[in-house]
Amino acid sequence: MLTTSTATRTCRVAVDVLAVERLFDYTVPESLAAAVEVGTIVRVTLAGRRVRAWIVEDDVVSEAPPDKLRPLVAAVSAGPSPEVIALTEWAAWRFAGPRLPLLRAASPAAIIAPGPPAAASPSPSPSPSSPIAASIGPGSDAVAELARDAVARPVSVVRWPPATDPAHLVAGLLASAGSTIVVVPDGRLGAMAAQLRAGGATVVPWLTEGRPRDRARAWDRCRRGACVVLGGRSAVLAPVPDLAAVEILDDGSEALKEERSPTWHARDLAAERARRLGARLTLVSPAPPLEAPGPLLAPARNAERAGWPITEVIDRRKEPPGLGLFSPRAVAALRAAVASPEKTASSGRAVCVLNRKGRARLLACAACGEIARCERCEAAVAEADPGDDGVVVLACAACGATRPRVCVRCGSTKLKVLRAGVSKVRDELAALLPGLGVAMVDAATGELPAAPVLIGTEAVLHRVEPHPAGSTRVVVFLDFDAELLAPRFRAGEQALRLLVRAARLVGPRAAGGRVLVQTRLPRHEVIEAAVRADPGVLAEAERPRRKLLDLPPYAALARLTGDPGALAAASAALRAADGVGVSGGGAASTGKDAAVLVRAPSAELLAAALAAALAAGRPAGRIRAEVDPLRV
Repeated sequence: MLTTSTATRTCRVAVDVLAVERLFDYTVPESLAAAVEVGTIVRVTLAGRRVRAWIVEDDVVSEAPPDKLRPLVAAVSAGPSPEVIALTEWAAWRFAGPRLPLLRAASPAAIIAPGPPAAASPSPSPSPSSPIAASIGPGSDAVAELARDAVARPVSVVRWPPATDPAHLVAGLLASAGSTIVVVPDGRLGAMAAQLRAGGATVVPWLTEGRPRDRARAWDRCRRGACVVLGGRSAVLAPVPDLAAVEILDDGSEALKEERSPTWHARDLAAERARRLGARLTLVSPAPPLEAPGPLLAPARNAERAGWPITEVIDRRKEPPGLGLFSPRAVAALRAAVASPEKTASSGRAVCVLNRKGRARLLACAACGEIARCERCEAAVAEADPGDDGVVVLACAACGATRPRVCVRCGSTKLKVLRAGVSKVRDELAALLPGLGVAMVDAATGELPAAPVLIGTEAVLHRVEPHPAGSTRVVVFLDFDAELLAPRFRAGEQALRLLVRAARLVGPRAAGGRVLVQTRLPRHEVIEAAVRADPGVLAEAERPRRKLLDLPPYAALARLTGDPGALAAASAALRAADGVGVSGGGAASTGKDAAVLVRAPSAELLAAALAAALAAGRPAGRIRAEVDPLRV
């Protein structure tokens, strides 16, 4: 191996070019020696053009002789700290994906002059016993004791009821010295920041939207330390030099998981970063997932029950046939919630949830009983929304083919709906509630309608303001069994998350709102957990099943998707690895839905196996790894 001379400083960089994961060595000119270090964003020459890059290693020994190495062109901007740079390397390995998206997420949105930041003025965060923490929210001795228990542990999980404001708990969990990162995956950032600032904390928002200049200023303030960083999942990459504590709210929310490769989770990055630095990690969630590490802490039972609304179960097994999706009790509750002519304090908004998009999702011929299917691929067809001409056609979601609304077997135009989508159900609800405005909300809806009754997919739970701003009196789940019986191993946790979102809309038990659940499984552990305001009911039922089936947290999972040839090559490499199980990826894995499910006893073994599998599969075609998939 050839080495550089002692007079030549060599650094290793990761270039900002998609699909180029290789690291390159460059020499550091004397003019840049004082300006660059690990993490600095630089400009380099690559393949005849100048590109941005991050210094990921310094003072390296290159295999190439010094005269073959090109020098850095310029120092562009300050970048992630060396500690965060090392964390991105680990995350790319752990989640079997490219490092570049992590480096981008950890970097300023605009240029920050290279070099050390200005020193921050001493501004310690409030400790659990400080007047700052005590001044935020209706804190009680019980909450202060819960915060003290969590602060005394390096890792802990706090089960916090969904309709109780967590601001005073968050304040009690802030580090007494150094910086704290608080990850909030939903839209409560503004209110949380205002509450913490009112208590005297120095809050720096971790911005992912808005003007690049403002985002860069916030990033620059973070690297001065002595602050509370408040933001979404990427806030775990904030460049604070004195990290003492990390708080993650709503652990179990899918917003904490990155959908793009690498599919990292904020909990895992926070846990690894806290472990490396000796910082404290506290996870706060109304319904902690089984993967959450650390001992479980919970408030007293009366306090936890008070933070959940009343959950009413409508047992549809006892109802006569022909009622459709709306039971008499649900219709009465909707009308009572919004139909007060005096518009008193008891009137408000009502929300219905049905996780089926479109109009008629499954149809059959009324004459011959034939299921409406696609003539091309034989998949079930659904009603498409009417076009400008008002004509309703049948569309295939699998291949995109459309055809008239007619039975291909007997030619009849009379089709009966076996499974209605939310668009059609909205029309039915409007007929049941004459004189009341009924509007539909889904992921594509722009401004939230002002109608007193909203119906939509689960997106409506994210769009309506939580209590008390939304004044939601009742939330009705029209077909909750579809969530309970979904073919996913996390279906129970995800169904309980929907009830958590609904609880935040109607508020705590004292507010008088209700969550109505229509079901034919009234004794299901998810429903029992909500009725009793005790998420532990679901956890105790799920744990033995997961262990028996060798599912997380008792195993690590990944899903590989891509070209059949690449999947076949990757599967062969995986089957050769000890302790790794593979399903799918055989000769039958063809088409756009080809996938391989990989299982390993630990995350470390899975990461090592995936690295070898991806190296074997990529020469044969496109392949992508989704580590710890949420919906399998």
